[in-house]
Amino acid sequence: MNLDKTKKTVEDILQYMNIEADVSVDDDTEVHIPFINISAKEPNILIGYKGETLMALSHIIKKIAEEDQNAETQKTFIVDVNGYQKKRINEIKDKARILVERARYYKSSVEMEPMSVYERMI
Repeated sequence: MNLDKTKKTVEDILQYMNIEADVSVDDDTEVHIPFINISAKEPNILIGYKGETLMALSHIIKKIAEEDQNAETQKTFIVDVNGYQKKRINEIKDKARILVERARYYKSSVEMEPMSVYERMI
């Protein structure tokens, strides 16, 4: 599935959910992964508590995309609502940098809070 087809799938899902939103696809130069950006007037409906709804929506979209692709052409992408994912990526990176400095200064190991698989990947 190419990203244009994935974009159309996202638009169809949002239409079924009766959510007005604009969908765009862009390549993020910082993480080198395409983002499917959803601009919604009411983003809380799509994001949910601590991003749980967004993770579920992203999972569904990725499963639909996998059905239309073979392993050789499979593309990775991130579904983002009103910049929530980009903000969360930056927060995780900043927290990791702070903890790295703390570990170096105190010369001891530090722990981060429990994270989802996606957050640990970042």
